[in-house]
Amino acid sequence: MADRPRVLVVGCGGIGGVVAGRLAELGVEVHAVSRNPAVLQAVAEHGLRLTGEGGDRHFVVPVHPEAPPGPFDFVLLATQPRDVEAAARTIAGSLAPDGRVVCFQNGLCEERVAGVLGRRDVVLGGIVAWGASMVSPGVYDRTAEGGFVLGRLDGAADDRLDALADLLEVLGPVQKTRNLAGARWSKLALNCAVSSLGTLNGSTLGKVVRMRFARRVALEVMTEAVRVAQRLEIKLEKVSGTLDLERIALSDKTRPGLSLAGKHTLILAVGLRYRRMRSSMLRAIEAGQPPGVEFLNGEVAERGQRLGIPTPVNTRITELVQAMGRGELQPGRHVIEGLRAVL
Repeated sequence: MADRPRVLVVGCGGIGGVVAGRLAELGVEVHAVSRNPAVLQAVAEHGLRLTGEGGDRHFVVPVHPEAPPGPFDFVLLATQPRDVEAAARTIAGSLAPDGRVVCFQNGLCEERVAGVLGRRDVVLGGIVAWGASMVSPGVYDRTAEGGFVLGRLDGAADDRLDALADLLEVLGPVQKTRNLAGARWSKLALNCAVSSLGTLNGSTLGKVVRMRFARRVALEVMTEAVRVAQRLEIKLEKVSGTLDLERIALSDKTRPGLSLAGKHTLILAVGLRYRRMRSSMLRAIEAGQPPGVEFLNGEVAERGQRLGIPTPVNTRITELVQAMGRGELQPGRHVIEGLRAVL
């Protein structure tokens, strides 16, 4: 890898835009890919713009409609999960011989990308523990603080992973894991709860997490995900090093130190931390695009069915979000209240 690494960011939504801007601010040679004509025009005319707590900053970041020729040391996939396999096909020829492809999506996308590329050793998982949104074409606002968890599918050490961690420190603390599956499933369980609640309510997370019944739904969602992961013999990692989902999961067995009230308090604390977060599924629905719930709650439901583990809440949420995507159902409190029948 060259002293000045070349980075390609594929996808200029909230996460991709902030990552591209901050790396450019660091002096990294960054290119980006966007299929959004409005983003291409805005960045070409005004540069990529970051706004929010750090003030307005503009950066010159070349944004292309297709993946430019490489070689790139790192290709950061920041597309929606439904687009990740197509994105992986487009960048296969742009990767440097010792380069790495990094999945920033929620869900379990690393295996999909490895299948497209025909190689597992070049794929890294990048779990994003912060939030961002594109407030207008080419203008990005970071809505929640946090860092990353990075790892390989096989859990092996990797000097390219170490180099990536050094780059991403400009955005937040970076943790490296030898148990990517455990970290991914923990984040999946959390995302299935927080993303679905905001989507069903049609609001930011802060507006829904104050509802006690909504927090109960979140606990049920995470409990189902934990049970599926346990059946797969995955050792769950703590989210952000502190949130132990196996302790949060509902159980008939009493575990000392964490009452039901305590579990509600933890869900409330998480929700308020990400109170400004607007689910990517909700933004997709508002833009007339498929919400991609099959990569979150749908993953839990599908694997639960395969393993013979009941997942009624995740299954029903998947159906509700898909109905919203088809325009057959409008979000609101009534949708969450309707889950009482499932519980």
